[in-house]
Amino acid sequence: MSCEIVKEDCLAWAARDPSGVLSPYKFSRRDVGGDDVSLNITHCGVCYADVIWTRNKHGDSKYPLVPGHEIVGIVKEVGSNVSRFKAGDRVGVGTYVGSCRDCEYCNDGQEVNCVKGTVYTFNAIDVDGTITKGGYSSYIVVHERYCFRIPDDYPMALAAPLLCAGITVYNPMMRHGMNQPGKSLGVIGLGGLGHMAVKFGKAFGLKVTVFSTSISKREEALSVLGADDFVVSSDPEQMKAFSKSMDFIVDTASGDHPFDPYMSTLKTAGVFVLVGFPSEVKFSPASLNLGMRTISGSITGGTKVTQEMLDFCAAHKIYPKIEVIPIQYANEALERLVKKDVKYRFVIDIENSLE
Repeated sequence: MSCEIVKEDCLAWAARDPSGVLSPYKFSRRDVGGDDVSLNITHCGVCYADVIWTRNKHGDSKYPLVPGHEIVGIVKEVGSNVSRFKAGDRVGVGTYVGSCRDCEYCNDGQEVNCVKGTVYTFNAIDVDGTITKGGYSSYIVVHERYCFRIPDDYPMALAAPLLCAGITVYNPMMRHGMNQPGKSLGVIGLGGLGHMAVKFGKAFGLKVTVFSTSISKREEALSVLGADDFVVSSDPEQMKAFSKSMDFIVDTASGDHPFDPYMSTLKTAGVFVLVGFPSEVKFSPASLNLGMRTISGSITGGTKVTQEMLDFCAAHKIYPKIEVIPIQYANEALERLVKKDVKYRFVIDIENSLE
C-alpha cells in the first residue's frame, strides 16, 4: 500500500450517518506544513470512542466521519522545520493532534488539558478549518509535537492501543504515585483499559486485585494477566473481605455501577481514580470523608508522559493483548466491542487490508 502525495488519494473507511456503518471513502489530507509529519498508517486500534462518534451518541458527529485515534505508522515526509523525525521513523499518534501550544498546560507537556481546548484526532476542527479524520485511513498529516517515537524493538501492532487505552490508565497511575512497590491496587473492569492497568500495576510491583461482575474473567485475570486476586464485585461477602485493603483503585468501567462498595475497599487516605464515563457518579459523602479518601478523574495524557509510557513499555516488555483484524471487519469489530466480546483490543491492520 502506498499513498503518494496527491491531494485526493487518502483511502479510508467512514461512517456517513448515525447508523455508524463504515464503508470505503476517499478524501484529501492537508498539505504537509513546515512543522508537520506525514505518516503511512500501518495499524490503528479500535476504541469505544469510535462507537460513540460514528453513532452520534453525543449529538455532535460530523459526517462523513473517519474514526480511529490509536495510530501507528511510518514517516513518509516531514516539513522543513521538523527536527525530531525523518522519513522511515516509526511514529504513533494518539487522541489529539492540536492544542494552543502556549498555555500553562501545553508548556508543561500536558496538552490534553489545554486551556483553549485540544483538537481531537477525529471529528474536531483542524488548524485549516477542516474536520479532522482519524486512523481508519491510509495516511495522516500531524504537527510533529503530537507524534510519538515508537521504540525500535516494540511491535507496531502492539503499540497502537498504548496511544489511548494504555496512556489513559498510565497517566493517572503516575500522577497519584501508583508506582510504589508493595502497595495495593484495585482495578475495576477488565477491558481494553483495565487489562493495561493490571499490566502496569504488576510492572510497578503492586499487589493487584481485579474487581469484575463477570466470574468468567477470573481465570484470565489471574493466570494470563498475573493479577493477585479476583473479586466478584456483585458479591457483598467477597467485597466485605477486601474492606479497607486498597491503597489505590483505577475504575475503568463506563457502565453505570455503584461506587460506595468500591470506596469501602480503600484504606485511609486511599485514592480512587475514575477514567471511565458512567452516566453519573454517586456515592455517600461518608465514603469520602470518613477515610480521608480522594476521588480523581483523568483522560489520556500529555505528550511528555505519553512518550515516557511508550519507552517504559518497551523497557519492561509490557504488551497489550490484541486481536488483529482487516479493515473489512471493522463493523463487526465495533459490534463486538459494544458486546464486550474482545480480549482486549482490536487492532486494524491498515497496511495490509486497506486498498
